[in-house]
Amino acid sequence: MTGRHRRPERFPLRVKKGGFVPADVSARARLRDKGFRTGDLVFVEFRKPRNPRFHRLAHALGRLCSENIDAFTGMDPHQVLKRLQIEAQIGCEEMAIVVPGVGKCLHLIPRSLGFESMDDGEFHEVIAGFCRHIAKNYWPTLEPEKIEEMAGLMVGDS
Repeated sequence: MTGRHRRPERFPLRVKKGGFVPADVSARARLRDKGFRTGDLVFVEFRKPRNPRFHRLAHALGRLCSENIDAFTGMDPHQVLKRLQIEAQIGCEEMAIVVPGVGKCLHLIPRSLGFESMDDGEFHEVIAGFCRHIAKNYWPTLEPEKIEEMAGLMVGDS
């Protein structure tokens, strides 16, 4: 065992009057496969998924960097985002590890930016942090807001 906790499976539900129902046939089948039955008591964590346009904004930002910043050349948008998370130390879990001959070091593990993993508010903070980091370290002639605007324009191109 690696020591990392496996994220519990999440099931999409729709709100109905007085309750929640599986969002689709696949969710219904997964719940049935897991042994959930009518009347069971369950504990849930509710997260409303983000607008898909904002998820595309993150990947457009990654694409903007890979196409226009030499340091990201050859990387796909997902790789760019993970690297930005670590560089900017934003949207990461932190773990102290002991390296023989060095001592304690901080290890950053990028968290998922996926719809089901990060709420809307935190996601916007992460994107704004990326833009500040890019402006400071790669595009000092641009304001962070301009970088986000440029990425937003690319969303329609995807």
